Amino acid sequence: MIFRATRSATITAGSHETIAKRISPVILDRRNTLRYPPPYGAGITGNRPEPFTDTRQQIMTINPIVRYPDPRLAVPAQPVMVFDGALRELASDLLETMHAAPGIGITAPHIGVSLRVVVLDLDANDDGARTYVNPEIIWASPEMIMHREGSVSMPGVNDDITRHARVRISYQDVDGNLQAEESEGLRAVCHQHEIDQLNGVFWIQRLSRLKRERLIKRFEKMSRG
Repeated sequence: MIFRATRSATITAGSHETIAKRISPVILDRRNTLRYPPPYGAGITGNRPEPFTDTRQQIMTINPIVRYPDPRLAVPAQPVMVFDGALRELASDLLETMHAAPGIGITAPHIGVSLRVVVLDLDANDDGARTYVNPEIIWASPEMIMHREGSVSMPGVNDDITRHARVRISYQDVDGNLQAEESEGLRAVCHQHEIDQLNGVFWIQRLSRLKRERLIKRFEKMSRG
């Protein structure tokens, strides 16, 4: 999950076991790599106005987040095969959980549901939240960028990750219609980050072994208080 550590939230448990069964300024560094300075906050972040106020009448659930090193984060998610009300409910709950974290991106595995579903809501200036079902990267630019990343599954730590500057993905919407999208910058980073998670690749695996071990030690120390 891509997150912004600026608010706290009361998390109430919600179960999706039934659903899971039913639906399957840019800087150029010394290596000439484009480097985006980290946005406001920690991890891959956005600047959504706060507090978030949901005026929709639909009842949604804030789910607990699966925390590192839970082995479920390393399991590739299953493709969605059925597009129905249960899938739309899952997408709504993911959006609510993401906003409560608060964050700008989340996957179903982040709440313990092993399905290939991603929800992104980058900021108030974008065109709103989007749900991506069964997303796959079908093209990536040779140009690379660096971006500060993190996860609420591993709160309090983040680091720079190298990603493709632009990507094109194929996906389905919640009604099962095939779609395609090309993106750059933050959205491209988000796609790569979240699709990695759907493939069982937690973001720290993109770090060198030394950086990863240092980050894990720092996280473990923070977790012990």
